[in-house]
Amino acid sequence: MGQTRAILCGYYGKGNGGDEALLASLLQMLPESVTPLVLSGNPGETRKRYGVQTCDRTSAFRVLQVMRRADSFIWGGGSLIQDVTSVASPIYYAGLMGLAQKKGLKTIAWAQGIGPLKRSMTQWIARQCFSGCTGVSVRDGGSADILANWQIPFLIAPDPVWALESKPVPGLWDLPAPRVAVSLRSHPTLTPERLATLTQALVDFQKATQTCILLVPFQTSQDLSIAQSIQSKLTGSNQIFCLDDPRELKGLFRGVEMAIGMRFHSLIMAAAEGCRCFALSYDPKVSQLMAELKLPGWELGQLPDDANLISQIWLEHYVNGEPLSREQIQSLVDRALMHRDFLAATL
Repeated sequence: MGQTRAILCGYYGKGNGGDEALLASLLQMLPESVTPLVLSGNPGETRKRYGVQTCDRTSAFRVLQVMRRADSFIWGGGSLIQDVTSVASPIYYAGLMGLAQKKGLKTIAWAQGIGPLKRSMTQWIARQCFSGCTGVSVRDGGSADILANWQIPFLIAPDPVWALESKPVPGLWDLPAPRVAVSLRSHPTLTPERLATLTQALVDFQKATQTCILLVPFQTSQDLSIAQSIQSKLTGSNQIFCLDDPRELKGLFRGVEMAIGMRFHSLIMAAAEGCRCFALSYDPKVSQLMAELKLPGWELGQLPDDANLISQIWLEHYVNGEPLSREQIQSLVDRALMHRDFLAATL
């Protein structure tokens, strides 16, 4: 069998560690017979990091050009089809998928986290696109329920990032142990008051545990200012880690005792590396992950306003909490690799 050409479409090249991790996972899982071309917000950086062909995702002319030479089109994982962030997002991705289907490309929706879909228009658009796909795989039960309701066949398996190969982080092991990682992101539910409460709780927690706090922005444009704000209040050992390589981002959690995370993929990476996790949910996908893995945590909207209570609960989890067992992690990794088998069978 000769080489085939696949366009990979996602929120790539935009500086989001979770979406970059999905791209790295997809490239890791693609059959060797497939030559990928990635639609990216930063084509040069994506080409340099992964050694792949790229195209500017905003250039309609170039996208049309590469579609003429491609055999397949892959929605590359994550929450691409949702209308909470903006209506423009599902229209953009659905428009490209619809165009690929009209041009006769084999179209695949891979490792999708569908929704929330609040508007009837975006629900209709999504249903049309998914029903026209050659194959669909999803990463969670909520997405599976949507497709089942639409009577669209699908494969369900854990998020592919569970199976992403990790890399060691230079300098991490030079920092004092034990270490605790914190990953917060900008969001309306993380009000200045709640951030102040969490920061004070973290200060108290560090004093009680003498841990080194690692502040981990997953998207610098949204998360770095929060990390810097927290860092300015910490009195003990700490460091901000801005990592561009998602494999290093995952590898960071191998040297960490506990992770406190808002970001969906920060919790997956931490749990996959055998780290205790405490979740702060701003989104249904995080709440669903908490339920599936039985992770302790709070919905941010219901966060206690007592910093001392928060630090005491973190301390209890730090001392007595358990990470996922090796058997649980291996099961999740093995099942996540079903997305790889799905690609091989569908492409």
